[in-house]
Amino acid sequence: MMTESTAKPKARRASRASGARKTANAGTRAKGPAKPGAKARPGAGEGGKPASRLIDERIRDLAGWRGETLARVRALILEADPGMTEEWKWSNPVWSHHGIVCTGEAYAKVVKLTFARGASVPDPSRLFNSSLGGSTRRAIDIHEGEEVDAGAFQALVRAAVARNGPPAKKAEPVKLLSGGNPQIAKADGDAPVRAYIAAMPGWKRDIGKRLDALIVRTVPGVRKAVKWNSPLYGVEGRGWFLGIHCFTKYVKVAFFRGTSLRPVPPGASKGKDTRYLDIREGDQLDEAQMAAWVEQAAALPGWVP
Repeated sequence: MMTESTAKPKARRASRASGARKTANAGTRAKGPAKPGAKARPGAGEGGKPASRLIDERIRDLAGWRGETLARVRALILEADPGMTEEWKWSNPVWSHHGIVCTGEAYAKVVKLTFARGASVPDPSRLFNSSLGGSTRRAIDIHEGEEVDAGAFQALVRAAVARNGPPAKKAEPVKLLSGGNPQIAKADGDAPVRAYIAAMPGWKRDIGKRLDALIVRTVPGVRKAVKWNSPLYGVEGRGWFLGIHCFTKYVKVAFFRGTSLRPVPPGASKGKDTRYLDIREGDQLDEAQMAAWVEQAAALPGWVP
């Protein structure tokens, strides 16, 4: 696709309630998840959409602080465990690995993350602040203006995955093509992008993680895919605005409408609209400038192959 020619968010820890907090009243509360092991009830009227798309839509529909909070914890969960699967059950996002890890429920005054087996999961940072009296579940209630400690939260997610069962069978190593570019099967969604980033060699992997986190943070509900062995980022119904590709000595970021960005990204292209940014080992990534470019690019009509 491209020719040769960033960042774990830091966060404050959410304040911990002395006991279980009340969320919204019963009239506004969504149906909660079934107990661990219960059979999931298929969602009605969803038109066969993939779970990741439904979660994107939930984040977009919530908007405001609740949408931002759900998007942030989703990114942290997926980053914490590459084997995590996104599901849609009980009209809510569900993240699973060898069983349910947690659900993401949005109420009028709180975003609630319910860990299916939280009562048996170590919580040294004491993030759980709701459903403390149950024998199975534990929950984290996040109110407007609160944030969870990113490192402690991801450690909690990994502990919950370990509690669910043995680790997944080790996958075959990803083949690296010319220039050290990972060979990943063409597919839509977050999973193939995460597989690509995990296979990026050496220092390039950290750049891939930082770029992915920055894009997710800047464009909530961003659409992802891997095509032509390159991660692509776009907006539903508007095409792709950015792509990533590994070369031997740098990671190339392609802005498909780059000539319309201000300032224009420095790398020239044979295409009249595309501009590149090449990131080499040791380069200091200007995240503020990158976020500004991503925000501008996502607002423009994207590239449609």
